[in-house]
Amino acid sequence: MNTHLDYLLHLGDNALILAQRLGEWCGHGPVLEQDIALTNISLDLLGQARMLLTYASEQEGRGRSEDDLAYFRDAHEFRNVLLVEQPNTDWAYTMARQFFFDAYNFYNYQALLNSRDERLAAIAEKSLKEVTYHLRFSSEWIIRLGDGTETSHQKIQAAIDDLWMFTGELTTPNATDRAMAEAGIAPDLAQIKPLWEARVKAVLQEATLQIPATNWMQSGGKDGRHTEYLGYILAEMQHLQRTYPGLEW
Repeated sequence: MNTHLDYLLHLGDNALILAQRLGEWCGHGPVLEQDIALTNISLDLLGQARMLLTYASEQEGRGRSEDDLAYFRDAHEFRNVLLVEQPNTDWAYTMARQFFFDAYNFYNYQALLNSRDERLAAIAEKSLKEVTYHLRFSSEWIIRLGDGTETSHQKIQAAIDDLWMFTGELTTPNATDRAMAEAGIAPDLAQIKPLWEARVKAVLQEATLQIPATNWMQSGGKDGRHTEYLGYILAEMQHLQRTYPGLEW
């Protein structure tokens, strides 16, 4: 596959799948304010996914639209990291997943401002204000839960412990990441990693939470090897278009 296309799909799929996960909270948030906040974050990510997948469809040059890429690819064709497809479970898991991703996304988009790909840099610039808010929102909730009640502390620590093994993939480059970094299109993830680690460490310390001791990490999402959860997400997300191809509102 064209590595430029593969990288755009990676970024777009991250945003699309996390948007779908957060959309599951619509109408189910713990309070109305947080319900609306997550829905808005979901819409922000969906907007980013649209820009990236539209660009990807043009790079592909096969006449497929952003909708085709979202609705008519199978799980093995998606390039999102495994973290974003993990289930919501509860508020603590949702916030832990969001915080880990937001910290990566913030530094990644900051670095993409300097991409040799002017269009990708413009997408990053347009998205960075939203991504900055996402990181502030999720960081505040990690601190609120960790330094809150005994129950909230236990729940968020359990979520961090369980999701930690999916964080390594965020800053571990695959062949596409390396090729795009060498071309000056994508950032060097070796430079993103210490920034991510420092931000995560600072927030978890303020939240009185422990960083898990394990160094073993899951990987494969960037190369199309996913958990079973992605199949269920796509079954729901793609149902109408696959049942009624070309359906329009």
